[in-house]
Amino acid sequence: MVHPRAADSADGLKILERETVVPVIDHDDLPAGLTRRAEIFIGVHGNRFDAPDAGLHRARWLQHGVPAPQVDRVLAWTQRWGGMVLPPSVHYDGGPRMLAPNGLERSGESWLFEAGVQRTALPYSFMIGPKGEFGIYADRWVPLHAGVEGWVESLALAEHAFHSSRATATVTGDAVEALDLEGFEPVAEVAGLADTWWRGPDCLVAVYRGEAECLSAPQCQTATVYSKFAWGLA
Repeated sequence: MVHPRAADSADGLKILERETVVPVIDHDDLPAGLTRRAEIFIGVHGNRFDAPDAGLHRARWLQHGVPAPQVDRVLAWTQRWGGMVLPPSVHYDGGPRMLAPNGLERSGESWLFEAGVQRTALPYSFMIGPKGEFGIYADRWVPLHAGVEGWVESLALAEHAFHSSRATATVTGDAVEALDLEGFEPVAEVAGLADTWWRGPDCLVAVYRGEAECLSAPQCQTATVYSKFAWGLA
């Protein structure tokens, strides 16, 4: 939404400026089921705009043979997440620019739909799987998290870990497999599949295998270890 406002110029004349009002997310509009950390992350860093109306495509999708339950699944997801804009991820070139479905695609016996367009040119799309998984799709479908909630939780946890830890170390390729995570517990709210977070006694470890699996490129797998926490582990 854009509103005009008046401002004084150097010579005292009134100049009509354009002030952009960014829509913030009210707490009552937050999707249910998130941790307090993720709610704060969305409330502070997120915005929500009017998403394209997926309902306008319902008749066309049905005419092209998309089953009605799949169309309804897209509409329900749009109601819950559509139009949400979050800070970029440190991986996947930032993730979707905005959470907004754009089309459905059949993968084997399952249906996927787009979670939002990429921020940059990528060899894969961000998709929602048949069970609500959030993942990436090129020649191969690779779910990253069991739901988009997990993606959001991972963004919130990465932001917390970056700001509250005093030391980080990143490894790639074969070195990821060499990490000793014995005794670590998976961070449940991230609902990790290809991408996972692990909590140890004094550190957090984020493991990203999505691109490596999707592109058959093991050198792309990455892990970051966050340690020396000033505010305690998340």
